[in-house]
Amino acid sequence: MSGLYPLKFKPIFLEKIWGGQRLKTILNKDFGSLKNCGESWEISGVEDMVSVVSNGFLEGNDLSELIEIYMGDLVGEKVYEKFGTEFPLLIKFIDANDDLSVQVHPNDELSKERHNAFGKTEMWYVADAAPGSLINSGFNQPVDKAKYLEYLEKGQLIDLLKYDEVKTGDVFFIPAGRIHAIGKGCLVAEIQQTSDVTYRIFDYNRTDDKGNLRELHTGLAIDAIEYNWQEDYKTHYQPELNKSVEIVSCQYFTTNILEFDSHLEKDYHKIDSFVIYMTLEGDFEIETEEGTEKVTKGETVLIPASIESLQLKPLSGKVKLLEVYIK
Repeated sequence: MSGLYPLKFKPIFLEKIWGGQRLKTILNKDFGSLKNCGESWEISGVEDMVSVVSNGFLEGNDLSELIEIYMGDLVGEKVYEKFGTEFPLLIKFIDANDDLSVQVHPNDELSKERHNAFGKTEMWYVADAAPGSLINSGFNQPVDKAKYLEYLEKGQLIDLLKYDEVKTGDVFFIPAGRIHAIGKGCLVAEIQQTSDVTYRIFDYNRTDDKGNLRELHTGLAIDAIEYNWQEDYKTHYQPELNKSVEIVSCQYFTTNILEFDSHLEKDYHKIDSFVIYMTLEGDFEIETEEGTEKVTKGETVLIPASIESLQLKPLSGKVKLLEVYIK
């Protein structure tokens, strides 16, 4: 036994011009005096933004240090072989109290060439949505580079974008290269490759507190965009009580929705990966050989790869969480 246990981390809170208060009011996050808290980085291995453990005997250690010490016991042997001490996923909650900019992320190849970094494929799970909230994913009609540039130059890019009205539980998978934006009123859980490479394409002509227009990366974005069109960009799934249901699976991560109202046994010995729980509703306990850990709504927990079986016990009513790992 490695002695590892379910790990919680201190969230890293980011003030954003488009942020709000719902990380506090809905997800019980204490972000102190921030006026517009836009993001809570739940688990991060991003340089200079590395998560620090907040529970148990490893409290105060950061994630990179832990991977150095525990290696495959923490993240899984295959994951460690591929990524070394860099944690491969960035896990966030995002509160969009205003529209976020329209953006695109480059793929691994382009990102390596330009930034010596990984690309960014990601997904969004809508944890809460005000009536009429919109998410953009992809185009609303067939588009090629020429048409895209024509609309961009006319200042009419929005006319080409596919917007869906969203509700709690909606899911969007956003592979690198797909144009996308979170609209006002959305609170989302975001799972993504560890990468901070974002190309901002359009930002509604907003200015910062000094009156400057925010920087756009129009030129970089042109070659990063996948100019393909599909009618429906939303991910469709059917949750089943007391059972993990896969909602997204790609080479970078697999995400399941898990809703339960009774005692569950989980067996992870086949997956050779860490597992992450993002708690969307309810409170529960995780029981392992190392003891019991209570988890409340809004908390995120990292289950080390060395814990191959555990028990989940709801503490009141139904629990809903996202279960994330690398296949």
